[in-house]
Amino acid sequence: MAIQEYIDGEYIYIPRKDEHKKSWGSSTTIKTELDLRNANIYNDFLSGMTSNMLGEKYYLSLKSIQRIILKEKRKSANKQSLRF
Repeated sequence: MAIQEYIDGEYIYIPRKDEHKKSWGSSTTIKTELDLRNANIYNDFLSGMTSNMLGEKYYLSLKSIQRIILKEKRKSANKQSLRF
């Protein structure tokens, strides 16, 4: 084949056309699972757990825990502002 002359025994990547691209996590439940985990982290934080304790419980870095708490806090604030 002509391709073998250029790429013999190697892998090639052929990207999808833009109209056929899928968003990240659209074919699995990972987005839902991460949203649930992040909500649980925020609830644990509101219940009094420290960031260090949350990092140990969820096997995440302190920076990741802080990022998740901030994101969930903003999400919660947005939901409350929509109620008024």
